Amino acid sequence: MLTVIIECQDQEPELAQTLAALVQGAIEGLVCDVVVLDHGSQDGTSRVADAAGCRFYSQWDINDILRSARGEWLLLVEPGARPQAGWIDEIAEYVSLNKVPARFTASRGYRRPFLQRIGRAKAPLELGWLLSKPQAIATARNGMRLAEFAEGQKSRRLSSELIPSWVARAAR
Repeated sequence: MLTVIIECQDQEPELAQTLAALVQGAIEGLVCDVVVLDHGSQDGTSRVADAAGCRFYSQWDINDILRSARGEWLLLVEPGARPQAGWIDEIAEYVSLNKVPARFTASRGYRRPFLQRIGRAKAPLELGWLLSKPQAIATARNGMRLAEFAEGQKSRRLSSELIPSWVARAAR
């Protein structure tokens, strides 16, 4: 079982896109819990999270969030990111056979123009971050943002693709 955690601020349309992409994972029994951590949004972010049945927090302690996660594995994603076909089966198999963190593969259909890719470091959660709950709890510090869990960390690469959140932001 997997808990998905999303950190956002004023990203209602992007959050809606990510949550819509996760529905099939909930139907298949992989996604048991979605947590939205909000940084003072002034848009309808809380309404979107509530309508989707997510746990929504505007104030939280990351340690409490991690301990209350229902899944034994956590998927940290940016609002707007959308996993593509095959992600459910691959993650289910991955978590049953592995103990190390993993990231998705970047979508071949959505790539930044060549000149924008040169010399640009990817955001830590651009390709998501899949890690076990005990690893997250061991890493967590008070006030820590989700991106900090993945910064500078090595991981395996899943063959499933993820459309990064910047695609949804660019479409606004």
